[in-house]
Parts: sequence; C-alpha cells; structure tokens
Amino acid sequence: MPGGPRQRGRYHHGDLAPALLDAGLDQLAAVGPARFSVAEVARGVGVSTAAPYRHFADRDGFLAAVAARAAERLADAVRAAATDDDPRERLAAAGGAYAAAVAERRVGFDVIFSPALRAARDPGLAEAGRALMELFLEPAREIAGDRALELTEQVVALAHGYATLDADGFLTADRVTDEPTAVRARRAARALIDGAAPS
Repeated sequence: MPGGPRQRGRYHHGDLAPALLDAGLDQLAAVGPARFSVAEVARGVGVSTAAPYRHFADRDGFLAAVAARAAERLADAVRAAATDDDPRERLAAAGGAYAAAVAERRVGFDVIFSPALRAARDPGLAEAGRALMELFLEPAREIAGDRALELTEQVVALAHGYATLDADGFLTADRVTDEPTAVRARRAARALIDGAAPS
C-alpha cells in the first residue's frame, strides 16, 4: 500500500543493513548506548521492529556494529587530515579532525569505548577502535617514545573537550574567533604536543 515501508524511499531492496547502520548512528549520537533502541531505529527506517534481527543477532550485536561504523568514519576523517611527514603536525591534525567530526556527529571515544559496548566483546568493534586509536598512537610514539600513551590521552582529551563544548554551543555562543573547531583544536593540540615533547 502507498506509504508502506518499501515505498518510503529510505532504502533500496538489499540495502537494509547499511540503512539500519546509518539510522543507528543517528540514534546513537542522540541518545547514547544506554538508551539505544533497535525498535526506534527500525521504525525510523520504515521496517518492522523484527527486520534488524535478520542482519544482526541481537541488540548488542547491532549496537556494536553501529559503534564500529562510527569508529571507521572517525578514522577516515582523521586519516584524511593527518598526512604530514612531521609526527607532531600529524598528531595535531588528528586531534583537529577528531574534534570536528565529534562536534558534528557526537560519537567519539567516550561512546566507542563505553562500558556498555565493551561488555559486548564484539571483535569488529574492537578492531575498529584499535585502528582509530593507532592513528593517534603512531605519531605519538615517534614524538614521545614510551610516553606515547600519555601524550595520546592528553591530545584526545583536549580534542574531545573542544568537540563537546562546540557541539553544546559553548564555543559558538560568544566566540572569540570565527575559526572552525578543527583549526582551534589542532592549534591547541600542537601547543600541547610541543610542550610535552622532548626538545
């Protein structure tokens, strides 16, 4: 009948799993892992609440797949920005790209590595999370050696702070500069890196 699930134009036959993942990303950004609802995602795509379970074993499996897709998209954004030969610039660029992507999508390390998702022990999510983290750790190792994890933590915390404050409007309400979040976060990350790195 007109207006039924397959007439809504939200996905084409055979493309339901990607459509569910995209809609799941939107919901994960809006409500977080604890309030994530497979039924709400299905309704948003225009299919029955049972349809997702033809592609994903259970709620945790679906949620892990959504978070893995978020990690992959974040990694793509970071990888595209962090191309400089200088590891200090590469790590700063990773921080800037992370801040911009999380400000826009509201899904960052806090969601990807949340306790709710760790309990799922999903290998795909674990691999996507490791690949994303490695984009920060690799230049940090070149810069700081055995202090690479500490430096990575500092850069990620700084970038995530920029992303969160920007997404919540704090940095846009009375902005000191019109520079984008990525530029400000990258510059702040570079200052942190230069201060923390051995001369």
